[in-house]
Amino acid sequence: MTNPDKLRSLLQSIADGTVSPDTAFEKLKNLDYESVGDFAKIDNHRELRTGFPEVIWGQDKTPAQIIQIMQVMQQKNPVVMATRISQEVYNLLELKIPNLQYFKLARICALVPPNNQPKYHGIISIISAGTADLPIAEEAAVTAELCGFHVQRLWDVGVAGIHRLLNNRHVIESASVLIVVAGMEGALPSVVAGLANCPVIAVPTSIGYGASFGGLSALLTMLNSCATGIGVVNIDNGFGAAILAGQILRTAAKLRLASPEIQS
Repeated sequence: MTNPDKLRSLLQSIADGTVSPDTAFEKLKNLDYESVGDFAKIDNHRELRTGFPEVIWGQDKTPAQIIQIMQVMQQKNPVVMATRISQEVYNLLELKIPNLQYFKLARICALVPPNNQPKYHGIISIISAGTADLPIAEEAAVTAELCGFHVQRLWDVGVAGIHRLLNNRHVIESASVLIVVAGMEGALPSVVAGLANCPVIAVPTSIGYGASFGGLSALLTMLNSCATGIGVVNIDNGFGAAILAGQILRTAAKLRLASPEIQS
């Protein structure tokens, strides 16, 4: 009952008299949050507030905890998603949760309806500097796709071979929002932002030799970029970059609805 359309339908049914107050109460009593054992409280209200349902951070939870949380969440959410899931953990989860999908490179597992399709206008283009950055880039890509956005990928076009990026200018030019993922010195977002006419979200990764300090060097480079229009998320936070890109597109959609004269 976290889907806004379903909630409106329920409220209309109450007004029409086709659903009793007691039945509605049973459907709504866990709307705000719902306890799972003594270790979790699922925020069922999050999609109504923010547009995106709660997502499970899997890395520091036990398989048993993830299983219980997903089983409760799937009763109320069309898409249930857990991040930072290893292959070993997924092997345990799929024994208890039918139809669970695993996106190995992104380290994401999810319950997804068979007809899941993009539901928002615009394109989120995701660009990675190197092959080693792909797990974080794919985390962003899969998150955005599961949340209902069109995604375009461009991998291994870092500044060490800048012609690879320049030969794919169409990916930059067709994007509504860009996510640029880079480790080492983290220079790629600055280059992309100098070519783009849309917001750029920079994601530093922990890839690099010792002086990269586990991504700190890339983070500082991105924060100190001389290019404009760049926002920076935390190190290795592909998930956060995807949600931010999605919020940008959702805000644009709301503005179009509020002002029909604004053309897409």
